[in-house]
Amino acid sequence: METQNKINEKMIAIARESRGLVYADIAEKLDVNKTSVMRWENNDLNVNADVIQKLTHILNYPDTFFYQKGEVLPLALSYRKRNKVASKVMTQIEANINIARLNVEQLLNMVRLKEIKLPVLDVEKHGTPQECAKQLRKLWKLEKGVLENLSEVLEQNKIILLNLDFNTDRVDGRCTIANDKYPIVVTNKNLLGDRQRFTLAYQLGHLVMHLHTAPKYDRDLSHEANVFAAELLMPEKEIKNDLQDLTLAKLGDLKRKWKVSMQSLMYRASDLELITENQKRYLIQQFNQQKIRRKEPKELDIKVEHYKLVRDLMTNYRAKQKLSVAKMAAFFHLGTGDFLNRYND
Repeated sequence: METQNKINEKMIAIARESRGLVYADIAEKLDVNKTSVMRWENNDLNVNADVIQKLTHILNYPDTFFYQKGEVLPLALSYRKRNKVASKVMTQIEANINIARLNVEQLLNMVRLKEIKLPVLDVEKHGTPQECAKQLRKLWKLEKGVLENLSEVLEQNKIILLNLDFNTDRVDGRCTIANDKYPIVVTNKNLLGDRQRFTLAYQLGHLVMHLHTAPKYDRDLSHEANVFAAELLMPEKEIKNDLQDLTLAKLGDLKRKWKVSMQSLMYRASDLELITENQKRYLIQQFNQQKIRRKEPKELDIKVEHYKLVRDLMTNYRAKQKLSVAKMAAFFHLGTGDFLNRYND
């Protein structure tokens, strides 16, 4: 975002949270009361330039970071994550995603990106998340069967994709909105390819089914996004024959074909009632015996998809403005190391 003359106290909070620090950490380093730090961030107490200079060293952000315009927004929709994740971890991830959103907004203020009308697929209108996924395939004229490169599909439809290091393997992804119109999906940089693809499909489900439809509070939106993702990546009509007579070895072969995990294939077969509960339990038992339930065989790893849209926008802007890496980092109010860590993927 552009800079302003006045300190933006919201950026103090986002800088602190992005580094995984709490009020007491900053208070100790500055030798002030914890309450003072809280009041700075709530705009109840003026912050002077001297404090900002000290914060630049403590938090490793240039001073312009604290003067940039912009709101710290609550993220739009549900995370794809494990059941239990420490709140401190989630706060840090949210702060870093907000920084990424601000960076994207800064970039989009300088370059042209065609805005697309994201399909709105209301589950109550179409009946099920599966039907929503089928409708999306029709609207986007996607090929039948396996989607060979899902990230390419999303980026062709102007959905912005970013990879960030979440510093945990318990959170896979999240979506938000830039400039109130450009959807952003942020995935964990450490995901394997199969989990990355399912996460992208899951977040896409949230965007098309829930962002503009005001779903009722008692609906399980995470379950709906999972069901949508399963149908998008493993369409019932094309996969049913493949899911007959499942064995562990066959699941491995199908993983290579469909580019989803062996367990996703097994649960898809169960959901489509192509295997019995006893067969599912037996397969899960085999996963446990082979010690591959949490980490499937490395030789079956699916290639990670690389995102191109933001990289190309940045590359073109850098070339046009003749900016060095350091100046491009400064454009985003980041240090060079931070910029490379975030975007040199």
